[in-house]
Amino acid sequence: MTTTWFITGTSKGFGREWAEAALERGDRVAATARDTGQLQPLVARHGDAVLPLCLDVTDRTAVLAAVRQAAEHFGRLDVVVNNAGYGHFGMVEELTEAEVRAELETNFFGTLWVTQAALPVLRAQGHGRLIQVTSEGGVRAFPGIGAYHASKWAVEGLSESLRQEVAGFGIDVVCLEPGPYSTDFGGGSIRTSAEHPDYAGVRAELSPTWDLGDPKATRAAILTLADTDDPPAHVFFGKSYEPVAAEYEQRLATWRKWQPLALAAFG
Repeated sequence: MTTTWFITGTSKGFGREWAEAALERGDRVAATARDTGQLQPLVARHGDAVLPLCLDVTDRTAVLAAVRQAAEHFGRLDVVVNNAGYGHFGMVEELTEAEVRAELETNFFGTLWVTQAALPVLRAQGHGRLIQVTSEGGVRAFPGIGAYHASKWAVEGLSESLRQEVAGFGIDVVCLEPGPYSTDFGGGSIRTSAEHPDYAGVRAELSPTWDLGDPKATRAAILTLADTDDPPAHVFFGKSYEPVAAEYEQRLATWRKWQPLALAAFG
């Protein structure tokens, strides 16, 4: 049976690749973007299989209306992909209140509003899959992008609770954690804080040579996540496993070392 998708942030990047992958195999997609003009090529190629929706995910009322419209238009929603988001570069001390709130409004609250809007639809159907696009940066952290990490770790925590709450309704929750890819994350979508001179030394060391993945290579993988009968709770896209596993081994070692103190604190 044809799969019906609701994907946020489809104007470019992962969202665009995944919308195109779904449409090219004959699925139906409610595609959201702040500027639906960027979605017209999809409509031109795929016609009524695409429902272009103008949406700012930070507007909860608009999110509720968009999800309702998509469900009524297609008759159901099978896979909801919370993809909309952006990165913010800035040391923690450099972040302004407005910058942090904006990051959380899009990356965390936007995901929450779409999730809340979709759940009644999925619950009534007795099935559905939420794919929460977090990041490798949702399970580990680097200096200079603390606000981004905060937003993605928040989505991870929210989704951990959600998965347990909705499993009995036939709803799956997948945290998708891509590593570095050649999307617009580090380009036009990025925002930055004003630089404090005292962090010049830290900033000078933040010049890793990223091995960037090809976003087009994720097309088959996202379809597999949508189709599999046994979806993972967490899954990486890209080469994140080894560095993340090493970091988590260090965490386990630290907890183990300090376990006597932990037990002494219990009383």
